[in-house]
Amino acid sequence: MTDRLVIVGAGQAGFALAAKLRALKDTRPITIVGAEECLPYQRPPLTKKYLLGEMEFDRLLFRPEHWYHDNDVEIRLSTWAEQIHRDTKQLLTQDGGVLDYGTLALTTGSTPRRLPATIGGDLDGVYVARDKRDADMLADEMRAGRRVLIIGGGYIGLEAAAVARHRGLEVTVIEMADRILQRVAAKETADIMRVIHQDRDVVIREKTGLKQLVGRQGRVVAAELSDGSTLEVDFVIVGIGVVPNDQLAKEAGLEVTNGIEVDEFGRTSDPSIYAMGDCAVLPWKGGRIRLESVQNAVDQAEAVAAVIAGGSEAYDPNPWFWSDQYDVKLQIAGFNLGYDETMLRHGTREGSCSIWYFKDHQFIAVDAINDAKAYVTGKKLLESGINPDRAVLADQNSDLKQLLG
Repeated sequence: MTDRLVIVGAGQAGFALAAKLRALKDTRPITIVGAEECLPYQRPPLTKKYLLGEMEFDRLLFRPEHWYHDNDVEIRLSTWAEQIHRDTKQLLTQDGGVLDYGTLALTTGSTPRRLPATIGGDLDGVYVARDKRDADMLADEMRAGRRVLIIGGGYIGLEAAAVARHRGLEVTVIEMADRILQRVAAKETADIMRVIHQDRDVVIREKTGLKQLVGRQGRVVAAELSDGSTLEVDFVIVGIGVVPNDQLAKEAGLEVTNGIEVDEFGRTSDPSIYAMGDCAVLPWKGGRIRLESVQNAVDQAEAVAAVIAGGSEAYDPNPWFWSDQYDVKLQIAGFNLGYDETMLRHGTREGSCSIWYFKDHQFIAVDAINDAKAYVTGKKLLESGINPDRAVLADQNSDLKQLLG
């Protein structure tokens, strides 16, 4: 028998788990299995500052190579897990390796949805934005004056649009829903973000889907859209969401429902196997959610590390997110799932504002646009369980500090 912890996935959650265990002075052997060829790195700057040439890749690494040696963390790169043998507690990798584990952690993340090959999704020049390889290929494509079509008007698509405009490209965003950000934000937030992009000459076409990508000699050259128009393009970025990487868990017989089911301690249906980050479905406020965010990946991994090290504190997330587009910082505290009312509040600086979400008269989330005070206040309210005084919130001249008592 071994007490080795094997971590499948070398992203944010996988690294955070290993680092927190060492910070807690846990000395068990740790092996991280990662499919990419590079050491674990931050993903958010990858498609922003790295893609813009403002940050070298080395600065994205969580730790330099010697950290893993110094902390007795074995890391196996360019390999991936193929099978879990729960009866013998062994992980099989595609290179023929067999890893015995005492505890197994699945931090497998998620994968961007791709377009079907039947409508041109396999043509050259059609990209998703997820890892270093994607960013490097996009950097070669993003040259001033070229035409890019971005499919999907969510945060992924809008962030890609901002980077492309910054690099001088002609940008068109199509969104098949009635409006951009339909699944993730209120109409007020979408209206503000739409104007921000249109003021920078991004063409946004809502209620417009993709019918077919057109190729020539294997490379995309145009897009036929659902409104009957055809758009000539030099390349395409697909931003239509992600799917959890839960196939390994499913094949091992673990409970899986659009993600790997875990309890409040991060345990799967097998008590010796944990899951965290984008791939995990966790309990929250009487329901179950899957949180796709760096914040959740880190916080959940650190909470699980404490449990693995002998603790017993449940993970109770306070979600927060962010999106950087041009010089605009959108910060989100809470989770607006099921909201039935919103309130728009203007900030003290020009161009700053916040959208406050309520469900059954209870405050559940805030979108803060260049408004750090609204974000911080909203986050504190959610963490303390305070329902803000609506009269104070509606008074544009009031100080938000009053809401905290």
